[in-house]
Amino acid sequence: MLFNPEVEKKRAGLYIHIPFCKQACHYCNFHFSTHLPFKAVVLGSIQKELFLRKSYFASMPVATIYIGGGTPSLATLLEMEQLLHAIFTYFPVAVGAEITLEANPDDVTLEKLKGWRSMGINRLSIGIQSFNDRVLHFMHRAHTGFEAQKAIEWARVAAFDNLNLDLMYAIPSTTASDWQADLDKAVALAPEHISAYCLTIEDKTAFGHWHKQGKLIETEEEVSAQQFEQCLETLMQKGYIHYEIANFCQPGRFSEHNKHYWKKGPYLGIGPGAHSYNGTHRHWNVANNALYVKSIQNDIVPCTEELLTVANHINEYIMTSIRTCWGCDFDWLYHTYAVNLMAMHKDYIDQILSAGFAYLDQNKLLLTNSGKLVADKIASELFVDAADPQQGVK
Repeated sequence: MLFNPEVEKKRAGLYIHIPFCKQACHYCNFHFSTHLPFKAVVLGSIQKELFLRKSYFASMPVATIYIGGGTPSLATLLEMEQLLHAIFTYFPVAVGAEITLEANPDDVTLEKLKGWRSMGINRLSIGIQSFNDRVLHFMHRAHTGFEAQKAIEWARVAAFDNLNLDLMYAIPSTTASDWQADLDKAVALAPEHISAYCLTIEDKTAFGHWHKQGKLIETEEEVSAQQFEQCLETLMQKGYIHYEIANFCQPGRFSEHNKHYWKKGPYLGIGPGAHSYNGTHRHWNVANNALYVKSIQNDIVPCTEELLTVANHINEYIMTSIRTCWGCDFDWLYHTYAVNLMAMHKDYIDQILSAGFAYLDQNKLLLTNSGKLVADKIASELFVDAADPQQGVK
C-alpha cells in the first residue's frame, strides 16, 4: 500500500471528543472531567456543534468517524444514538464508513455492546492498558483484568469483528515478565488491532506530581527500549504488521481513521479540546467544558485558528510519515513542495543509513527497528526551516 496523501484529500474524517471519565487515571493529561452530571449538557452542545460545523467539508464524504475522550462508553445508549443521528443528519457519511468507539472495560455490558453494534458502530477500541490487577490499581484504572477479558469476549458475542486493544508499557515498578504476560494475554484474545503506548510522565498528572516530589521513578530509557523490542518481537511473530510506531494490526486491518491523520487527510474535531485540519488551517476548540457550552449556546464555535505555512506542512508530513511502514516519500515532497530533502540533509541521512537506523526503498526513507526507538529525533533533524532561503521551500 502506497503512502499517498492525495487519496486522503478526497475524503474526510470526523472525531468526537466526549470529555468525561469516572475517575482520573494517574498518567492521563487529555482534557476530561469527572463531573458526570454535566455530561448531558455537553453532549447536547456537541450535537449543536455538529450542526454549526456541517459545512466544514462542503460535500466531501466522511469515511471515518472516531468517538473518543475521555470515556465515551459512559454515554447511555440513547445519548449515543442521538449523537450518531446528528452525525448522519448533518454530514454525508460514506457507505461502509469505519465508525470507532472508545470503551473502558468497566462500562461494557452485553446490552451496551449489542446496542452500539445495532447503531452502526463497527469498530471498538478497548482501553485495557494491562491485564494485571496490581498494575491497573497503580495506574488508578477503574477495571480489573477479569473485566477486561470479559469485555473482549462479550464484544465478540455482540458481533464486533474489528477490535483494538490499548496496552501500555514502561510503567514504573513493572518488569519484562509483567509486560510479556500482558502481550501474551492480548494475542491469545486475537484482536484485529493492538496499540502499544510507552508511558510518558506528563506534568499535570498524578504521576507528574509524584515524579517532581521524588515519589515516582520514571522507567529508564534502556528498559523502555527493551520493552518496545519485546513488543515488536511478540506481535510480529504472531503475524501482526507494525505499521506505525505504536500500532500493530492483522493484515488488512489498519485503523482507517489513524491512517487518515497520518496521510494528511482533512478531519473535523467536535467537542471541548478537539482539533481539526482542513488542508490549509488547523483549529482547536477551547479545552474547558463550561466555556465550550456557553459559546455553543450562543452559536459560536469556540476555536482558535492557525494558518499553516509550507514549512509546517512539510514538517508535519515528515513527523507522521517517518513513523509509519510507508516511510517518508522524498519524491512526493519534491513534487508537492519543491523541496529536495535528500540534498538538504544528505550528511545526516547518510549517517542514519550507515548506523542502521534507516534504509531507502524507491526513494522513501524507512526506519529500522533500531531507528524506531529514536523516530522523533530523526524526524526533527530532517525538518526544514522556513526562515532559511537555502532550504528550497517555495
